[in-house]
Amino acid sequence: MTHIHTRNSGTPLRTEWFDDISVNRSALERRAATLPARRSVKKEYQAAWLVRAVQCIDLTTLAGDDTAGRVRRLCAKAQNPIRADILEALGLSDANITTGAVCVYPTMVPHAVKALEGSNIPVASVATGFPAGLSPLPLRLAEIRYAVEEGAKEIDIVITREHVLTQNWQALYDEMAAMREACGEAHMKAILATGDLQTLTNVYKASMVAMQAGSDFIKTSTGKEEVNATLPVSLTMVRALRDYGELTGQIIGFKPAGGLRTAKEALVWLSMMKEELGHDWLQPDLFRIGASSLLGDIERQLEHYVTGRYADLSRHAAA
Repeated sequence: MTHIHTRNSGTPLRTEWFDDISVNRSALERRAATLPARRSVKKEYQAAWLVRAVQCIDLTTLAGDDTAGRVRRLCAKAQNPIRADILEALGLSDANITTGAVCVYPTMVPHAVKALEGSNIPVASVATGFPAGLSPLPLRLAEIRYAVEEGAKEIDIVITREHVLTQNWQALYDEMAAMREACGEAHMKAILATGDLQTLTNVYKASMVAMQAGSDFIKTSTGKEEVNATLPVSLTMVRALRDYGELTGQIIGFKPAGGLRTAKEALVWLSMMKEELGHDWLQPDLFRIGASSLLGDIERQLEHYVTGRYADLSRHAAA
């Protein structure tokens, strides 16, 4: 997978772009409710969309008991995410289907880089004191630089939620601009931890500041909050992304993470991206799904499409 879009160069902090914004939660919830209700993707189209969803997955392990062996298994799965017999039945044996990236903790980056050598699959690393993001800023920046030096091509940073809750946009901007600089050539994916931000208006404003500070992607959640990716939050973020694009001409990616476990959910998020942003955002350079267990269910649904039977989920191990 290669990035085909120019990096987000960011802008100075422009609070006037969002000062007067107030997100209408009930209207967004009504819009969000229409997305799962549609049953427009069927049969071979559904299979094609599920394969695309696989290509957009950041296959993730962020556990306290991660080991080099677990990361190697995850990387093997990332390179061959769908069983060979299923790919053959779909006519995709030569299509080189892989996941969008593998996402790990900084100390696991060298193991992932080695395991993925020659594959074109980028290694993404969480950093900046993930998941709380409350270690001192110099340590958070050093963690970014460490992960980049070890070979990470994407850095999933976490923000200081307090800056959003106290509306201290300058502090949020300055912190994120410093993180973007520390990323160097690596793409920066800004985790907003939306479950901690209290209001959709805060989510919109935090999204705008993250993009102004140079984020290449905005991401919903660490996966560790009580509430992770939801459709209303995702709609708020993609509309901020669209507004930022109209104001600057910059193209930004989106990553929902946490709680997406089923093929059906993946289809809902893909349809949201297509309806809200267009076909370009169905590509892995602009859309990722942060997930660890989702892949198993997608593979199971594809097997059902091919054979007419459902296999036990245990046959589709994540790694």
